[in-house]
Amino acid sequence: MRKFDLELAVGIFMIAGILCLGYLSIKLGRMEVLGEKGYEVFAIFSNSGGLRAGSPVVIAGVEVGRVKEITLDDYQARVRINLPVDVKIQEDAIASIKTKGLIGEKYIEITPGGSEKFVEPGGRIRDTQPAVDLEQLISNYVFDKL
Repeated sequence: MRKFDLELAVGIFMIAGILCLGYLSIKLGRMEVLGEKGYEVFAIFSNSGGLRAGSPVVIAGVEVGRVKEITLDDYQARVRINLPVDVKIQEDAIASIKTKGLIGEKYIEITPGGSEKFVEPGGRIRDTQPAVDLEQLISNYVFDKL
């Protein structure tokens, strides 16, 4: 009877450990299992500059959403953004691709506008600024094209 109790305790411990590992993997990987809450908008950039699906979307330094998908649309990058329902984006907001640090991760920064109207779910952020091409800037500086 004692051996059975020990095996049962070890089995329960192992199952709890596997469940915890699965939960941490999902949370740290920023995956959604039951579907994402919120709404989607999109923005079109002339150059996505290394932006990837899953990159953060930031307003005033606070992470508010994620990049859902990046596709090619008429030779431009069409970026789908997932935002929470309580975050509203003005029609004249500006979406720009930024870099954390000098060579860090790319993310989208949304600068709020002053409009009274908001971008509807499925709507488009009209004003965009593509990523800064660091190689092009260095090349222009080296060859005195500035």
